[in-house]
Amino acid sequence: MKHKAENGALYASFFKRSEEKRSVSLSGGGVGGETVNKTNILTIARLIVPALSVIACLFLSSCHGDYTPKPKAYPRVVFPERQYEEYDPKDCPFKFEKPVYTNVTNDTIFFGQKIMSIDCWLNVNFPTLNGTINLTYKEINDSMKLERLIEDAHKLSFKHTTKADYIDEIRIQNDHGVGGILYDVGGNAASNVQFFLTDSVHHFLRGALYFNSEPNTDSMAPVVTFVKEDMKRMLKTFQWK
Repeated sequence: MKHKAENGALYASFFKRSEEKRSVSLSGGGVGGETVNKTNILTIARLIVPALSVIACLFLSSCHGDYTPKPKAYPRVVFPERQYEEYDPKDCPFKFEKPVYTNVTNDTIFFGQKIMSIDCWLNVNFPTLNGTINLTYKEINDSMKLERLIEDAHKLSFKHTTKADYIDEIRIQNDHGVGGILYDVGGNAASNVQFFLTDSVHHFLRGALYFNSEPNTDSMAPVVTFVKEDMKRMLKTFQWK
């Protein structure tokens, strides 16, 4: 009986201590318990927030699955009204009609190098379109034969093949006995239109269209198309004197 009583008292004492520990564990002494609870809440939050973000992204993606990005827009170009006037430089052996919204200056740059102004090396400038038609005149003679001039013009035109989508050669023959070839260059080439004109005996003229901007087929297409029509008028009315 004595051992039983001692065991009972010992059990009661152990149970009491267990209850006290349990009470401390649950209450945490006021601070430890709050720390445990906060830690658990933060852990759960860290798990839930990313999961909710993933669900939201999947939801938005499914709602906008048919979304198509808008094509890149370019500034609208206002083209001038087409009107032409005769251009007849007194020191050059040719004349032609040009747009009234252009001006002509002497060309002083050749392949990036400054040169002495040559009377019949001209720039037909389109100020509102930021473009220029370079005209280079050469006299056919023993030191500058027609075959060489045509070959040089051909090489300069096909110099752009690395960035060109295509190059079409179009024969030129107008009512004034002027013949030549027009090179229509497609793609992001530095010059989309080049040509040469000759009478096969005395005169040779090479022309090339350039814009003072980075080549871009999409943005420049309307401007190139507009200037091409003006160039056709120039070639149609071109005459040797």
